[in-house]
Amino acid sequence: MINKYEIIIYWSDEDRSFVAEVPELPGCMAHGDTYDSALANIKDAMNLWIDTAKEFDDPIPVPKGRRLAFA
Repeated sequence: MINKYEIIIYWSDEDRSFVAEVPELPGCMAHGDTYDSALANIKDAMNLWIDTAKEFDDPIPVPKGRRLAFA
């Protein structure tokens, strides 16, 4: 299921690392020294986010996949 969520990865000069976010899972973020490590870390964070939501009977958003932005 986690492979269906949109993941955004970008470089942060402030953090001096790659930052990964999952917009559909509020607060789900991770970082890494490399793009690949940020990706691996966000997958772990996503699993923890979903496990915690299940533990507390919180709703888990249905993955919507890629979102399009229009100007």
